[in-house]
Amino acid sequence: MVVKTEPTMPPFSPGPCNRIVIYCKNIDAMAQFYADHFGYQPSQEDGDRILELMAPDGGLILMLHQAGKGQRNGQSLIKLVFDVRDVEHTRSNLLERGIKVGPLHQADGYCFANMKDPAGNSVSISSRAFA
Repeated sequence: MVVKTEPTMPPFSPGPCNRIVIYCKNIDAMAQFYADHFGYQPSQEDGDRILELMAPDGGLILMLHQAGKGQRNGQSLIKLVFDVRDVEHTRSNLLERGIKVGPLHQADGYCFANMKDPAGNSVSISSRAFA
């Protein structure tokens, strides 16, 4: 059953969710699995800690990230990533709406900020797609 709710504020669209971070213990095995069985091709810049997997026909980009020591295989270890050009502006807008958003982080030529959805899942707004 789908419950429809009325928005409490006017719609705000920071950008599409085109990426998902998958935290994993063995990045090479994960990359091989998605390449062999789903046609994804790896892409990684020198010095980048994230390995991006791109589908040949487009679609969701899988970003493989080394899991932390405390994370166990089989746990749901993902982060939804929304592509935005101006992370600082989007973060400010979300804060004004009462969303708890972490600080701005600078990475290899892009910016991001993290938050949690109501169920505690990790969500990020990131300018990585535009770097």
